[in-house]
Amino acid sequence: MKKVILSKYIPVVLFSLMSLVSCKKYLDVVPDNVATIDYAFRNRDEAEKFLFTCYSYLPNFGDAASNVGIMGGDEYVVNYPTNYSGDLNPNLFAIPMGKQNVVSPYGNYWDGDNGGKPYFRALRDCNIFFENVDKIIDITPNEKKRWVAEVKFLKAYYHYYLLRMYGPIPIIKTNKPISSSVEEVRVFRDPADEVVNYIIQLLDEASPDLPVVLMSEASELGRITRNIALSVKAEVLVTAASPLFNGNADYANFKNSNGTQLMNPVFSKEKWDKAAAACKIAIDACDAVGMKLYYFTPRTNTYNLSDTTLTQMNVRGAITEKWNTEIIWGGSNSYSAGGYRGLQANAQAQLSPVGYVSAISQNLAVPIKIAELFYSKNGVPIEEDPSFNFTERFTKLRTGDADNRFNIKEGTVTAEINFNREPRFYANLGFDGGVWYGSGQLNDKNPYYVEHKLGKTAGTGNSTNFNISGYFPKKLVNYANSITFASNSYTIEDYPWPIMRLSELYLLYAEALNESAGPSSDVYKYVDLVRTRAGLDGIVSSYAAHSTKSSKPLSKDGLREAIQRERLIEIALEGKRFWDIRRWKTAATFLSQPLSGWNILGTTTETYYRVQFLYPSIFKQRDYFFPISENAIITNKNLVQNPGW
Repeated sequence: MKKVILSKYIPVVLFSLMSLVSCKKYLDVVPDNVATIDYAFRNRDEAEKFLFTCYSYLPNFGDAASNVGIMGGDEYVVNYPTNYSGDLNPNLFAIPMGKQNVVSPYGNYWDGDNGGKPYFRALRDCNIFFENVDKIIDITPNEKKRWVAEVKFLKAYYHYYLLRMYGPIPIIKTNKPISSSVEEVRVFRDPADEVVNYIIQLLDEASPDLPVVLMSEASELGRITRNIALSVKAEVLVTAASPLFNGNADYANFKNSNGTQLMNPVFSKEKWDKAAAACKIAIDACDAVGMKLYYFTPRTNTYNLSDTTLTQMNVRGAITEKWNTEIIWGGSNSYSAGGYRGLQANAQAQLSPVGYVSAISQNLAVPIKIAELFYSKNGVPIEEDPSFNFTERFTKLRTGDADNRFNIKEGTVTAEINFNREPRFYANLGFDGGVWYGSGQLNDKNPYYVEHKLGKTAGTGNSTNFNISGYFPKKLVNYANSITFASNSYTIEDYPWPIMRLSELYLLYAEALNESAGPSSDVYKYVDLVRTRAGLDGIVSSYAAHSTKSSKPLSKDGLREAIQRERLIEIALEGKRFWDIRRWKTAATFLSQPLSGWNILGTTTETYYRVQFLYPSIFKQRDYFFPISENAIITNKNLVQNPGW
């Protein structure tokens, strides 16, 4: 069995902790360790290590134990709280369970606890880099400009991550000297609009000095390019223009202790105008270097794959094909945690007729409500398609036949909800009776499939390693992985986590353009590029022909709803839904729905296909922003807690 070992940059500068006026507890105090800093910047090689230290704070996006978007929302369920298998430590799953708290917050990026990283330390290290970069004696001017631009980007991104998580935050422009008084280091939070402006300023300063493409991919993949900076700028501006930050009256009384208003309650259309313009600039920059949506090409032409399989692989490959033409930003420090008991091993289902392999954990499950999210085969919501048997989607059982053989194993009985769905449903999800292309079988004429009833290959038979809902996140699993029953092994082909893809950018642009100017040919164009790759007709024609709300895409409000649904489907299971439903202010609706699955203890089709309540999903108004830890509030009297906490 292949075991993937993820390399991690280790900070080379250790800062002494000063006890003077408890300076270590404040956000931006730099201990006076000049000798150590001078050594770190004495030559190019040492300084590059410090540059990589600044990079090392980037989130581990492909790690379920630290990516709040994966385990902190409603896209996944696990056997909580008893499942602590290796990399899939489900601590963050406490958040949807309503257990977030101020004493020891989960996903704490303010202090760096419980799955979070210390982002104010990250900002301090970025500032230390700026303070000392001129000391490097053997670096070329162009390389120095690039390094400075990279750290400006990182500083902008860390501010953005904190803003998205906590709302208004203190802007850390420079580090304060160790001689600062207690009052000087007790910083206030800055208004959200000012934080956004500072982030954009840094990104604008960084972009011109970043490379358009990487000259040495072997050694530089994962480092920041101009297209990454432009795309992140687009995402920041879309976030700032969204209802959570734009005209949100719920936070009209959110103020510092000195009276400064932290959230602007007045809506600004100009924010959407700027967001749309930034998205288009980013798209044009990606086009200029030949980026395009990924379309699957088989590694071997031995098998004449069906169009059904090829379309599904367009979707799966956009995630798992490393450094493909669609990846704007791939996480070189954040692979898919592909090692034993990592993300792929937990997403992979045990397959028939291979047999049970202990190297496959299969703990990561998807609730039924996410299965309901995907369209019908006609490219519209299942609740709006009269040809889809929505009323009996859970109760009616059907047998897989020749017409559905590339999606559902012939002769296997499964629920109505698993029939007549769009290609992304089958690309994203594995389920009882569902076909699972790859994993050692590259011929889709005789594919592997899932049997999840009690006592079957993928069914509950282990005290901890089992899928609790009946739906598996197949999208995350590289089709080139292979299972060998004879040697009880699971060989994994790892991939860098896709932090941003071109299809995301297209949908951000469509969203911003619709909010700025309403429906237009350009809005439809970029939505339809994504739909076409997914094997669907255009959004206007699909709704006109197949939806009970046929005119939905023709109005601004209707198109908003349609674009949001399209985005939730296109980037499902990638940890982005967590942030999207918050910025849209729809989280209270989505996260009030319980997390359910099939009866995994059922041994027959009749007993298995019964919807079972698994966990509540608890969300309150206060949950739009994370709490600042109680300790941080006590230490700095000028910090105000987020409303509701």
